[in-house]
Amino acid sequence: MGIKIIAENRKARFNYEILEQLEVGIVLAGTEVKSIRLGKLNINDSYALIQANELVLLNANIAAYTFGNWNNHDPLRTRKLLAHRGEIRRLIGLSREKGLTLIPLKAYWKDGKVKLEIGVGRGKHAHDKRHAIQERDWNRDRARIMAEARE
Repeated sequence: MGIKIIAENRKARFNYEILEQLEVGIVLAGTEVKSIRLGKLNINDSYALIQANELVLLNANIAAYTFGNWNNHDPLRTRKLLAHRGEIRRLIGLSREKGLTLIPLKAYWKDGKVKLEIGVGRGKHAHDKRHAIQERDWNRDRARIMAEARE
């Protein structure tokens, strides 16, 4: 069937050095799935935690379904993430390490189910971000110079 990206956290790779990535499932209510199909998912300010040996997603905003009734979902509720027990144990070990955070990188449809790619990341300092900006600018200039040379 293929993968269709729903939402992407573009700032995550700028603000964090991603050390490892993991694909997890997400437990959703019916109106949440309908709202996601309409493109109403925002994972930019969200993060994952491990609570009671379970992986949970906090601060992910799935807008209320516009055609829902009184049984509609809470847009910012805590959602359980589905991963294998061994993966969760490994994440527990990594998240206890100083300065590592679990950040959602992107959400996508895979075989009719919503999947979330989370990354284990270490926050970048200001000088690291400046270096990334310089490198990105240099790569852009180099590509422009190479294109002009080919003409």
